[in-house]
Amino acid sequence: MYFKIQNIKIGKETVAKLFKYKKKKFKGIEFFTPKLENFQIGLMNHPKNHVINPHFHINRKKTIKHMSELLIIYSGKLKVYFYNKNKSRAKSLILNKKDMILLISGGHGFKVLEKVEMLEIKQGPFLGDQDKIRLKKL
Repeated sequence: MYFKIQNIKIGKETVAKLFKYKKKKFKGIEFFTPKLENFQIGLMNHPKNHVINPHFHINRKKTIKHMSELLIIYSGKLKVYFYNKNKSRAKSLILNKKDMILLISGGHGFKVLEKVEMLEIKQGPFLGDQDKIRLKKL
C-alpha cells in the first residue's frame, strides 16, 4: 500500500492534503506531514518479527492553530467541497476506497456519491457547535 500526496490549496493556503491510494510496494516508515504540522500522518510497513521499541510520549502543552481531521475511506465514494474565507465554494474532489484526506484549515462539506464507510479522526476536545460555523448550503 502506498499513497500519492497532493496539497489542496485555496489561494496560497494549503487547506488539505489528499492521499490517493496507489498499489505499490513499500517498507519502513514514511511520514506524509511536516514535523511541525498540527496533525501527523505516517505509513508503516514492517516484516514479521520487526520490533518497535516500547516508549512513552511526553505530555507537554502545545498550541493547536487549526482543528485538523483525517478521513479514511473504507468503501464507497465521497465528494469533498472546499470553501474560501468568503464562504464560497472554491474547489472539489472525489475520494474513493482507500483514499485519505487530511483537512487542515478552511471550510469543507461532503456529498456521498456511493454508499460510504469512512473513519474520521480529529483533535479533541470537540465542543460541537461551539467549535463549528455551519454554512446554509453545500
